[in-house]
Amino acid sequence: MKKVGILVGREKTFPEALIRNVSERSNGAVAAEYLVLGGIRHDAPPQYDLVIDRISHEVPFYRATLKRLALEGTIIINNPFWWSADDKFFNYSLARKLGVAVPKTVLLPQKDYIPGIVSESLRNLEFPLDWQAIIDYVGLPAFMKPFDGGGWKNVSKVNTLQELIHEYDQTGTLCMTLQESIEFDQFVRCYCIGQEDVMIMPYDPRKPYLSGEQYIYDPNYLAPELNERVVKDVRTLCAALGYDINTVEFAIKDGIPYAIDYCNPAPDADVNSVGATNFEWLVEAMANLAIERAQLPQQPPKEYAWSSFISSGQNA
Repeated sequence: MKKVGILVGREKTFPEALIRNVSERSNGAVAAEYLVLGGIRHDAPPQYDLVIDRISHEVPFYRATLKRLALEGTIIINNPFWWSADDKFFNYSLARKLGVAVPKTVLLPQKDYIPGIVSESLRNLEFPLDWQAIIDYVGLPAFMKPFDGGGWKNVSKVNTLQELIHEYDQTGTLCMTLQESIEFDQFVRCYCIGQEDVMIMPYDPRKPYLSGEQYIYDPNYLAPELNERVVKDVRTLCAALGYDINTVEFAIKDGIPYAIDYCNPAPDADVNSVGATNFEWLVEAMANLAIERAQLPQQPPKEYAWSSFISSGQNA
């Protein structure tokens, strides 16, 4: 029997439903359970054929353990090596090369630094920053957000140069991006499972986070051509990044879907926030993926997926 391990934090509804579904759908061929981890030996044989990771981005011990399991051939969803290296600014740059629309974005130097970094350490930095040139490119209003953050943490909307500088001065050691604000007509959040199965969820980011009000059930929310483009862009991004579970958010303006967030390898999956319909789809899709992948031959992870999607010297 093949074994699937679930690595989770506080969430309950998704992992519990996933464990039940894997067992039911596999007809006993695959068993799923929560991982229990203690001291990890460097030479221990793998105990699982596949692990679904929902929390290692917040617990370094878990991340190091998953890399060790991957070395032995355990399939990890998502790849812990790439997840450790990925960031949202890279994602925006990659999307542009892949032909996916993204808002204009600028990476900003940190405001403050850890002890030991002195002025001589930063002699490669332009000082002072040309703030006017930055906002001339991005435009106002704009969003300032961490280059590798999530969950709308430390995100601020700025309307003037003065507001921008004030908010920037509060960011401390966080590395931030400044991004064009897309005053959207429509907004969608899309699950992508196995880099192929896509669930488009109408979504209102203006509603309180985790309130249960952000997700809107409307199967006809997008026109057919726009729906097709969104699905294509979602698959393109997730395949290039190599994520087998991810969400991609699009702010849609004048018929153009702008990808604004697609570095979500442990996306919200609680039934109380995503709603019953979206939850049922996700659990079924993830159970099917886990059963399929767990029965594949074990092997260490290959090179980063995105490298095969762009040619050296390609210009968009």
